[in-house]
Amino acid sequence: MDETWQVYAIKYAERNERVRGHSFILDDDHTSPHAMDYFVWVLKNDTRTIVVDTGYDMAEGKRRGRPILRDPATALQAIGIDAQEVDTVILTHLHYDHAGALDRFPAAIFHTQTAEMIFATGPCMCHDTLQMPYSAEHLCQMVRNVYSGRVVFHDGNGIVAPGITLHHVGGHSRGLQVVQVKTDNGHVCLASDAAHYYENFLHEKPFPIVDNIEHMHNGWKTIQTLASHRDLVIPGHDPLVTTHFPIVENTSFVWRIDVGPTKSIEV
Repeated sequence: MDETWQVYAIKYAERNERVRGHSFILDDDHTSPHAMDYFVWVLKNDTRTIVVDTGYDMAEGKRRGRPILRDPATALQAIGIDAQEVDTVILTHLHYDHAGALDRFPAAIFHTQTAEMIFATGPCMCHDTLQMPYSAEHLCQMVRNVYSGRVVFHDGNGIVAPGITLHHVGGHSRGLQVVQVKTDNGHVCLASDAAHYYENFLHEKPFPIVDNIEHMHNGWKTIQTLASHRDLVIPGHDPLVTTHFPIVENTSFVWRIDVGPTKSIEV
């Protein structure tokens, strides 16, 4: 029997120097400012806590010239979660900003797609363009987790817990997966980078970092079928999340997703 879950978005970084050309391939305006926020997500009920993605740490931020506002693992403490005690982590994909600092979760089992692990460690990484969003150090941590028996591989759709399912969409990366979560207010779809922004899927504008553009287009349809309403499709990097969902009391960087937006999403 499915359980229902609370869903939290935790912001750990931002990049405000970007322009629209960094976010959309098909857009007439390439020069206007277009900020990007970085999140990890938490699924929580009375019995379990599951983390979705782990963000990246200060060392990776320094290497890329993209400093973080706060350490993602430490930021979990704002809602009473100790990263060292988390036993389940879903990795939507293995890009540096979604699967960094895995060693901060020493008790966790990691859920990923087989296709993503093959892609991120195989011959595709000989190409600089495809390699750019990945970190060799992060991937080495993931390989060590495989050898220690702490990775669950999924081939297509999968179940992580009652009320939480994984759905392979690809597109942005070979093994990108999205997460459907049952809540008291319907099904939420954590789209991660299947849609960096609401505009990506609402107006069918592809993001420039792409492995397969057909799969990216098909993924936009999938994420909307997985949510009870399009306002419950949660993009991976859109600052609108922070203005349309209620902030968690006594925090300045955590938003409650499962209660639904405070106003309809219009872009």
